[in-house]
Amino acid sequence: MADPLHHAFRGNPQDPAYEAIAITPSDSDEIAYAPCRAIFVGTGGNVVLMTANDSLATFNNVQDGTLLPVRAKRVYTSSTALNMVALY
Repeated sequence: MADPLHHAFRGNPQDPAYEAIAITPSDSDEIAYAPCRAIFVGTGGNVVLMTANDSLATFNNVQDGTLLPVRAKRVYTSSTALNMVALY
C-alpha cells in the first residue's frame, strides 16, 4: 500500500529525521509543519495528541527519552509529559 502521507516527508518515512522542532502543547493550534513523523519525549508522563487522521490518542506513562513513532498534528495541554520535540 502506498504511503498516503508521502508528501509530508523528505525521503523514506523510515529515514532519520531531517528537522526537529520543540512542541508547545495547545488545545487549538497544530504543531509546526504538521503532521510530524515522530515525537521525542524528554520528560515522561502522558501524551495526549491528535493523529494525522484526526483521531484522539493518549499514550499513558511514557518514559523519559521515549520516541513515539506517531504522525501527530496537535499535542494537547492535558499532556503531562514535558520537553517534547516533533521530528520531521
